[in-house]
Amino acid sequence: MKELIKKITEFRDERGWAEYHNEKDLAISISLEANELLENFQWKTSEDAVTESMQNIKEEMADVFIYLLQLADKLNIDLEEEAFKKMEKNAIKYPAKK
Repeated sequence: MKELIKKITEFRDERGWAEYHNEKDLAISISLEANELLENFQWKTSEDAVTESMQNIKEEMADVFIYLLQLADKLNIDLEEEAFKKMEKNAIKYPAKK
């Protein structure tokens, strides 16, 4: 994860985009890219969307992930750790039925 964040940061810095990557704008970008992901599924079945748009789906998912990693890095949040904590919390809130 750290290597990926380093690569993303280098890419951003080589283009002089750091000044635009504040917390608010990164959060907005996550939402915008997530909506671009949704466009692949609009008015289609899941099966049709995946068949017709798999490459674009992958690219939009990557965009969301990249912006999310940048926001986490900016806020000094370890997303892997937070995901594990959230899963533990969800397990308590939504216990598996036996």
